Amino acid sequence: MNITYYGHSCFGVEINGKHLLFDPYISPNELAKNIDVNAVKADYILISHGHNDHIADAVSIAKRTGAKVICTWEIYVWLGKQGLENIHPMNTGGKVKLDFGNVKCVKAEHSSSLPDGSYGGNPMGFVVESNQGNFYYAGDTALTYDMKLIGEYRKVDFAFLPIGDNFTMGVDNAIIAAEFIHCNDIIGMHYDTFGYIKIDEVEALKKFERSGKLLTLMNIGETINKH
Repeated sequence: MNITYYGHSCFGVEINGKHLLFDPYISPNELAKNIDVNAVKADYILISHGHNDHIADAVSIAKRTGAKVICTWEIYVWLGKQGLENIHPMNTGGKVKLDFGNVKCVKAEHSSSLPDGSYGGNPMGFVVESNQGNFYYAGDTALTYDMKLIGEYRKVDFAFLPIGDNFTMGVDNAIIAAEFIHCNDIIGMHYDTFGYIKIDEVEALKKFERSGKLLTLMNIGETINKH
């Protein structure tokens, strides 16, 4: 799997020749100013919740690429009003089989509203299952005991976890989350984008190392490979 970081919580993951794009927030992000949003590939767009810093570029990218958007029912309705048709609504606990593998929606402890202020439904995370491996994209969430169910449900090869604190769990709770899901290979997200979520990156890396886990903090625009 090739993983590309577009800033904040936005990642592209290539699986079996298909491009998955998570929580597209690129054009409003000053830190991602060198990313050409019109060149970002997507066959599927997965939206964890409705906040602008996770959905800002979803409509424009979906219209350009024709990507299928996976999201809650409430976001599905809102996206339909924006002119999108290729949308698959889901909710917590559901799973859908797609041409690259499966996507299961899991609980995220957060809030969700759309750019117009309307209700965005339950925030979610995603467990993606494929013949190239399985991973967990947590979305915006607090540490929850329900994360233990993820580790019991499926072997997770790596996980995207928020580490910025303030609006989500921070580094210390992300380490506990990694223990809950039985995964020692973590990619950090939702940090440093704006003042409320600035972190000490060196200390974060050291804390994960001391706990026997790997924290990867990707550079915006960087691509890495996970086997």
